[in-house]
Amino acid sequence: MPSDGIEVNPQTLSRYVMTQSKDADLVILMDAIATSCKLIATAVKRAGIAKLYGLAGEVNSTGDDQKKLDVMSNEMMINCLKYSGVCSVLVSEEDEDPIIVEDDNAGKFCVAFDPLDGSSNIDCNVSVGTIFSVYEKDGEGKGGIDDILRSGEHVVCAGYCAYSSAVELVFTFRNSEVVCFCLDPTIGEFVRTRSKVMIPEGGGKKIYSCNEGNSVHWDVPIKDAVDNFKGEYAARYVGSMVADIHRTLLYGGIYIYPADKKNPKGKLRCLYEGIPMAMIIEQAGGVASTGMFEGKIQRVLDLVPDDIHCKCPIIMGGSRDVQRVYDEYTKQGIKCPDLK
Repeated sequence: MPSDGIEVNPQTLSRYVMTQSKDADLVILMDAIATSCKLIATAVKRAGIAKLYGLAGEVNSTGDDQKKLDVMSNEMMINCLKYSGVCSVLVSEEDEDPIIVEDDNAGKFCVAFDPLDGSSNIDCNVSVGTIFSVYEKDGEGKGGIDDILRSGEHVVCAGYCAYSSAVELVFTFRNSEVVCFCLDPTIGEFVRTRSKVMIPEGGGKKIYSCNEGNSVHWDVPIKDAVDNFKGEYAARYVGSMVADIHRTLLYGGIYIYPADKKNPKGKLRCLYEGIPMAMIIEQAGGVASTGMFEGKIQRVLDLVPDDIHCKCPIIMGGSRDVQRVYDEYTKQGIKCPDLK
């Protein structure tokens, strides 16, 4: 209990991970991720003063222009993970090829991450974040790309860190609860602030979140579903996946970034955006679907990535709202799961 406003028994990140997993390597890994998030949070907070706004003059693995903070955040995360001693393979949105950790520092984990999601918004001071998924190396040999090109069913831990009014780390272990830790600047530690996070019962607030500028490229069921949401639901779209998913997780509603004529495989990256967010949403009681993708409606966590930077479409939220999208596909004769 707090004593005179000072917490004498803080539920820190390391303590929680050790209590839940009894795995010292996992504690080291999560500490390394936490340290990188603290470094990135500091860089984001000082971006204007340190003249970190603007482009770095390069493009990343998927052809997006890199911001100065993209490059810096990527280096911070790679260094923290590479020298943690518990990682063997690293995949970053900012690097075209996977990073294979030298044998002297290699460990059992493989981590895919987007070091600064939503960085296109950084110059106008909009919320950004870090997203990650963690796999465990398959076997005793040297880690390789095959250890990470696996479905979400093999993910050990998935999470994101939001850099906004608070620095909030949200994650879940396989078949476990979703938890939130806020960075306490007075002690420099992430402290647990929410346990057993669930999408609000009944679906929560009536919010739909999508980039309607792409609507001319959508299929008929997505267009009809969004049209049906209008008038009854509020529209909220930040354009930083971390911010939009965090709101959906806490408030309810639905987040939609579907495949379309312009991007038939979707726009979001599977390994370090789609899969980790899907694991969080599902373990918070929600639904994480691809919508129509490669000829059928699929579950995001069932996808097996065929490339470290492959993409997938996303429809995520509570069953109330995802079912409404499915109903529009059913009207077109497309078989969908029944969420009712």
